[in-house]
Amino acid sequence: MSDKEKIEAGVQLYFDSLYESSEEKVRAIFHDAAMVSGYLPDGLHEMNLDEFAGFVASQQPSPKESGAEVLLEIVSCDIDGSTAAVQVRDGYLGMVFLDKLSFLKVDGEWKIYTKLFHVESA
Repeated sequence: MSDKEKIEAGVQLYFDSLYESSEEKVRAIFHDAAMVSGYLPDGLHEMNLDEFAGFVASQQPSPKESGAEVLLEIVSCDIDGSTAAVQVRDGYLGMVFLDKLSFLKVDGEWKIYTKLFHVESA
């Protein structure tokens, strides 16, 4: 599997973690030192991995269980050595997000190191 295919599989795992409210999948795709930052309608939100994993897990019932529409689009994917920048449009909690995911290749595995998010529509 090429690096691009591995990163695309990582993006799918990221989306699945949100769609299924799965803390385990969040922890599987994010680096231990990951940070998640961005603006929601009420202002700036910043979370470390533990906070983000807990937030995702707290969304009950999960979007999947609620029958939420699936929206996932990889807008761009730039790979430079053992780093990558991926822009993703996804639907989550009734909003459409434009996420910028930075990936690091660590011990042969691609992990999300930072997530910057922007709400395109609510």
